[in-house]
Amino acid sequence: MNTTVPIIEEQNLIHITNLNRTLVPLTLTRKLMKNTRRQFITSSLTLAAGTAMASPMAVEKAKYPLVHHVFFWLKNPGSVADRDKIVAGLKTLRKIEAIKELRIGIVANTEKRDVVDQSWAVSELMFFENEKDQASYQSHPIHQQFIKDCSALWDKVVVYDAMDV
Repeated sequence: MNTTVPIIEEQNLIHITNLNRTLVPLTLTRKLMKNTRRQFITSSLTLAAGTAMASPMAVEKAKYPLVHHVFFWLKNPGSVADRDKIVAGLKTLRKIEAIKELRIGIVANTEKRDVVDQSWAVSELMFFENEKDQASYQSHPIHQQFIKDCSALWDKVVVYDAMDV
């Protein structure tokens, strides 16, 4: 396909209009233009991609900034049946509207390192829009039923609540 690349020279910069208005140093562009059209376009795209990668990326504000992370240790460590009962109980919490996202996990078989705690059995990771929603979750009947049904299975629970910054 034989297409032209419209360019505009501005203060020793060249504006290649079909590359999302990427500004390229004019001296570099002239050097690139000595190559074939295909080499020029390929080189320009590579340069544009590099420029985009070097630009600071905008940090997106978290949609659900309150994080509630809970770790459960079993009374019977290694009991798959008890672990699975807690997981099933946690899945019932998905019905609570205040919980915007819920992740349930078990210990991953990753590299053993001093900084990695693999002593727990089950974790839940919840995301809320705000503190009010997290507080309503705490007193919600489904959460209270989960505690009633599963608390006999765990020996220890540790909770980490954090706000996205």
